[in-house]
Amino acid sequence: MAKFVLAGKADCPYYAKAELLADVLQRNLPDFHIHKICVHPKVWEKWLEDTCASNDWKHSSSPIIWRELIDRGGKGMLLGGFSDFLEHAQGYYGITSDMNTDLMLKIAEENGQTKELCMEEEIHRHICMTFNLRKPSFSALNPVCYSLIPQLFTPGLYPGLPTFSLHLMDADGSEEMLQGLKMETEDLALHQLHEVTVHSDHAQAFQEAHFIIFLDDLQPMCGSNDEKDDKDHMISQVAERFHCYGQLIEANARKDVRVIVAGDSFVNLKCSLLIENAPSVDPHNFVAMTTQLEYEVKTQLAQKLSVKTAGQFGIPAGLVFSMPVSFSGGCWSVRTDVTVTDELKQKLNACADELKMERDIAARILKMHDASPKADFSDSLPQ
Repeated sequence: MAKFVLAGKADCPYYAKAELLADVLQRNLPDFHIHKICVHPKVWEKWLEDTCASNDWKHSSSPIIWRELIDRGGKGMLLGGFSDFLEHAQGYYGITSDMNTDLMLKIAEENGQTKELCMEEEIHRHICMTFNLRKPSFSALNPVCYSLIPQLFTPGLYPGLPTFSLHLMDADGSEEMLQGLKMETEDLALHQLHEVTVHSDHAQAFQEAHFIIFLDDLQPMCGSNDEKDDKDHMISQVAERFHCYGQLIEANARKDVRVIVAGDSFVNLKCSLLIENAPSVDPHNFVAMTTQLEYEVKTQLAQKLSVKTAGQFGIPAGLVFSMPVSFSGGCWSVRTDVTVTDELKQKLNACADELKMERDIAARILKMHDASPKADFSDSLPQ
């Protein structure tokens, strides 16, 4: 498969002509794919300089075209400028462009105006992902992130929406690992991906976010042989961190932000803390994905998501709990056509009691912090 990247100044006539030629090639050749990068004229020189420096290329004009070696890995192979691309299309595919100069200039002007409009309206949506990389051997990073990120930018997943910016927030000081993930993501040349950034400033990471995905999982207390002490320690960490995350969402994210919480432990508690500390965001916008082991058991009956209950199936209202749901129009609703036997009801009540206990422990810990002089939950987040 031939995958090319075409980048150029938004108001460049030759970028406009190369773009049209690339579209023709993609329409007529099933194995030809093009990824376009339209750069604002004010930042073009810096962008081109940085791109060439990072790939050890020499190129000084707009546009620039390179080929992604997606089957082999490694950096892309520079093709050159417009003339090189035109010659390549003629020599390999027998296709050329007959766009006249007047049309080139007209399209280039429209491209420039569109780019300005996009920047003014700030139409780039933000996806913020947080990871806990406390230990370098944390193996969940590779299977989760490398599988999840391409799926987030699957063509057609967000019909009618513009490009997206992906913000990776490092929760525990492993910036080097996230920088590696950033580079791998950029190498994918995903069609809807505008940019990837790595943040250590938590407020900046959540700024104007449209979608937030939490993949945090805290580590057990080292050297502890007491299961209760270990669990209380974990709940304490979760309470402090997600209390702060909720406040950051409230202060910085969009009010229509959608939040997904995933992980291996205390997922419902994390989601509950976020909801409580981001009161201006609709609770229906928060969804907790329960653990893989739980899914393996429960998906035998139905696909389930953790949502905030309203008293269904005898579960206390307001408790984040796994419920069978259906989706319509971008919203979920709890299904009511489920039969709850006495045996199942006992198990549901036992789960609810455990979740209430976790929530009570977290509330007690947070209350103790509130009573402490100059309590600042931001201190609980690693810097």
